Amino acid sequence: MASNPHASKVSLREGEKQIDRQASVLDVQTDISFRETLRVFMRVISYFRFFKARIAAKLAFISLELAFRLMIVVWPGKIVVDHVILGQPIAGGISGFPSYFAPFLRFLDGKGPLEIMLWILLLGVFMVILFGSTVSGGWGRSRATASMAQGHDIATQTENEANMAGSQMGGILGLIDFRVHLRLTQSLNHLLRTQLAGRTKQLPMSTLDDQRIGDSVYRVMYDTTSASLLLEGLTLGLYSGILGVVISLVMVATNYGSAPEVIVLAMLGFPITLLFVLPLARVVRRRSQASRAAGSSTTSNIEEGMSNVLAVQSLGGNKREGRRFRQASAESFKRFRTESIVILLYNQFYSMSLMLGQAVFFIVMAGSVIEGTFTAGDYFVVSYYFFQLYATFGAWGHMYTEWQRNIAGMRRVFFLMDLQTEKTRDGINLPEITDGIVMDNVGLTYPDGRQALRQVNMEAHIGEIIAFVGPTGAGKTSLAYLAPAFLQATEGTVSIDGIDLRDVSVEGLRNQVSYVFQETQLFSDSILDNIRYGKKDASMEQVEQVARVAGAHGFIVALPDGYETDLGTVTSKLSVGQKQRIAIARGLLRDSRILILDEPTSALDPETEAYLVDALHQAAKDRLVIIIAHRLSTIANADRIYFLKEGEIREKGSHEELMSKPDGQYRDYVRLQAGAH
Repeated sequence: MASNPHASKVSLREGEKQIDRQASVLDVQTDISFRETLRVFMRVISYFRFFKARIAAKLAFISLELAFRLMIVVWPGKIVVDHVILGQPIAGGISGFPSYFAPFLRFLDGKGPLEIMLWILLLGVFMVILFGSTVSGGWGRSRATASMAQGHDIATQTENEANMAGSQMGGILGLIDFRVHLRLTQSLNHLLRTQLAGRTKQLPMSTLDDQRIGDSVYRVMYDTTSASLLLEGLTLGLYSGILGVVISLVMVATNYGSAPEVIVLAMLGFPITLLFVLPLARVVRRRSQASRAAGSSTTSNIEEGMSNVLAVQSLGGNKREGRRFRQASAESFKRFRTESIVILLYNQFYSMSLMLGQAVFFIVMAGSVIEGTFTAGDYFVVSYYFFQLYATFGAWGHMYTEWQRNIAGMRRVFFLMDLQTEKTRDGINLPEITDGIVMDNVGLTYPDGRQALRQVNMEAHIGEIIAFVGPTGAGKTSLAYLAPAFLQATEGTVSIDGIDLRDVSVEGLRNQVSYVFQETQLFSDSILDNIRYGKKDASMEQVEQVARVAGAHGFIVALPDGYETDLGTVTSKLSVGQKQRIAIARGLLRDSRILILDEPTSALDPETEAYLVDALHQAAKDRLVIIIAHRLSTIANADRIYFLKEGEIREKGSHEELMSKPDGQYRDYVRLQAGAH
C-alpha cells in the first residue's frame, strides 16, 4: 500500500512515544513530573546508606583536598608576585596573609628573591609528593583519574561510568582517594545490577512475554550506571561545592573584607545560570529517555536476530533483518544526536553566564588594583577565590538540568525493579507432597484480556501419569504452568494436598516440581553440570543413570570430553533431540514429587521414545508425572488423559475409555493424527 504523500509528519514528541513503545510495551509513561523526579532522587540517595563508610572516607579526602587547595596553594603565588617579582618587603606585608602563614613568612623575611624561590620550590616538592599539586603559579593541580576509550553514545560510555573514579589530588593521597572512589562506584553499580538482574528473573511468565530481552539487558547493563553520576552530583559534588564555598567565603571575608562586591558578583552565577538552563530541564530528560529507549531497541534487534538466525538464513531474511537493524541503529544515533544538541545548548548557556561574570569581575578588580586598593598579588588571590565561588554557584544552577539525563536512566531502572514479581518468600512452606493436584473451576485470563482457560476441573495424584492432549492453542501449556505457579489462576482454586497455592511459598513449591520445557534450555556449562543443575550434590552414577533413561548416555560418552563437554562451545553441534535428552535427564535427576514434561518425545526416535515412556512409568511409582504431548505412542499408556480444546477440558479418561466413545472429540483427534501419518 502506497504511503500518503500528504500525511502529516510525526512530531518530535510523538516520535519519542513511538520509540518508547518499540522499546517496551510495558514502560510507555516515561514523561515524569517534577515530584516524580524528586522521588527518583530520594530513592537513589537511599542506596547510599549501604556504603556509608566509603562515602565518609571519600568526603574526608574531598575536605582535605579543598582545605589544601583553598587555604594553602594559592598563597605562595602572592609571595612570588609581591615579594619576588615586585620586590616588596615581607615584613610589611604579613598582615595581608592568613595568620597560619605568618611563621613561614617570618622565616622568609630578610632572604633574597632567589632564596625565597628555593624554599617555595622545596615546599612545592613536598606538596607534589603528598598532594600531587604544585605551588608554582598556584592555579595548577594534578588529578588521579583513569578511564577507557569511549564513543559518543550511552552504551559505550557505560563501562567508564560503572568504574568511574577520580581524585582532585595526585600524589600519595590522590592514589588512595582514587582507590576509595573506585571501590565505591563499582560497589554501587554491582549492587544495582545484581538487584535488577535478580528482580528481572523473578518476573511472572506473563510479564516476561511482554518485556523484550534486549530492553531488560540494556537497563541492567547501561541504565544502572546512572547511579554513579547521581552519586557524584548528589553527594560528592554537593558536599564539595558547599565546603568549597564556605572556605572561600571565609578566606575572602577574613583577608579581603573590603571587597564585598567580589562575593556578590560570584553569587550572581547561580540565578544567571539557572535562568539560562532551567527551561531545558524537562527537554533534557525527554531526550535522554528517547536516546536510551532507541538504544535498547537496537539491543533487542540484535538479540532477536541472533536468536532466530536459523530462520533468518533459511527464509532468506538477511536483507530484511539488515534493514531492520540499520533502521534501529540509525534511530539510536539520531536520538543521541538530538540529546547531544540539547546538552550542547545548555552548556553554551552555562559558559555564557561564566564569561559574563568573568568580564564584570575583571572590570571591578582591575579598577581596584589601579586605585591601589589591592596589590598585584591580591588580584591573583582574589581571582582564584572568585572563580572558585562563581564556578560553584554557576554549577549549582547547571546541576539540576545536568541530572535529568541520569534521572531518565534511573527511572527506567526503578520501573523494571518495581514490576510485580512472583511471590517467592511469602506463604507457607509446602510439606512433602503426598497426594497431588486438584483444580476446581479454574480460569486463566492473561493481562491483555485473552482467556486461556475456563471452568477447568481436574485432579492428578502421586503415582499417576497424566496426559494433557489437544490441538495447538487449546491451553495445555497454560494448564501445566499452573502447577509450578508459573501462572496464577484468575478464577477458581488450584491446590496441592488440599493447600491453596495462593497461600504457598513459590520457592518451596518449585523445590518439589520439575518442569522440562518444550524449548530446550541449556546453559553454557559442562553436560555434567547441566544435568545436575537442580541437584548439585548428585553423584556421577546417578547422572549416568538418568542419562541412560533419557537415551543421552551413548552420544555423551562419544564426545571427546564426555560429560565434561562444555555446551558453550558445542551446543550448536548437538541435534535438537540430543539437547532434549539432556534436558529430560536433568528433570529426571531432580528429587521432585511432580515431574512435568512438555512434548518430551517430539525430537526423539521411536526406540528412544519407547525407552523413555517405560522409564516414566518407573518414575511415576513415587511421583506424579504430567505429560503434554501429541504423539499417541507417548500418551496411550497414561493413567488419565485430559483432552483440551479452546481452553476447556472437553473429555477425560484413559485412552481406551476415550476411544470407546463413538462421537468422542479425543477419538476424532487421534484419527486425524493417524490420517496425517
